Amino acid sequence: MSTDAKSNGTWVREPLHADYGQSLRIDEMLYDSETDHQRLRVFQNGTFGRILTLDDVVQTTEGDNFVYHEMLTHVPILAHGAAKRVLIIGGGDGGMAREVLRHKTVEHVTMVEIDAGVVTFSKDYLPMLSQGAFDDPRLNLVIDDGAAFMKQTDAKFDVIIVDSTDPIGPGEVLFTDSFYGHAKRALTDGGILVTQNGVPFMQGDELTNTMRAFQALFSDATCYLATVPTYAGGPMAFGWGTDSAARQVPLETLQARFSESGLAPDYYTPQVHQGAFALPGYVLKLIP
Repeated sequence: MSTDAKSNGTWVREPLHADYGQSLRIDEMLYDSETDHQRLRVFQNGTFGRILTLDDVVQTTEGDNFVYHEMLTHVPILAHGAAKRVLIIGGGDGGMAREVLRHKTVEHVTMVEIDAGVVTFSKDYLPMLSQGAFDDPRLNLVIDDGAAFMKQTDAKFDVIIVDSTDPIGPGEVLFTDSFYGHAKRALTDGGILVTQNGVPFMQGDELTNTMRAFQALFSDATCYLATVPTYAGGPMAFGWGTDSAARQVPLETLQARFSESGLAPDYYTPQVHQGAFALPGYVLKLIP
């Protein structure tokens, strides 16, 4: 994605795509710093609250992050039904760990983040995203390259969540066939791999490439959708890969698991869970 966002007075324009972009008002710049890997910014916006950008591309916001984080965690965990060990690749702001750790049945979470700077400043400037997740004794934070970790690990996980940036720069290696192959090896029997795959109307190749790799690895390879306002250009796609029948879990079973979990999400419901796998025609055409 492009990294040449331009400020125009108190507005920043994010030209993610060649022919389309979104603009966000900067009410107050709260943080602006360049690490070894990327430029981090946090600013205040009237509608979305605090907004985090990496290399001038919106990553998450205080206002709408719940959609993204709930759908990448509750869907695979509740579909699995007995997930005890979860791996998060990326997720340095802590939002993904926050939602995974809401599941009392999850006993251990390993989170692999390449940039320690993201974690440090998220604790200071975006504490509303992690909500204490970094202090949970079930969380093991590893500062490492996600692809290197996946290639080397001997551990097994019931659910693997790839919370990556877009496939440029440090995030590029997390979209390769070999990375997905290593992830498959690290899954337990019946394990589920889910990935961030961008907005398919604007980034179709991203979904197609991931689905091609998933189809070679998993008996059930597809994606599901959710609408995140600041990931503009249509609904966002999340890759889904598993050798189990977790996607066919009946609604009544999902509702029972959801009720037992005690979760009180703002986007996820068991009905939304099932409906998210119903794909519009243009998305189906992107799946090989």
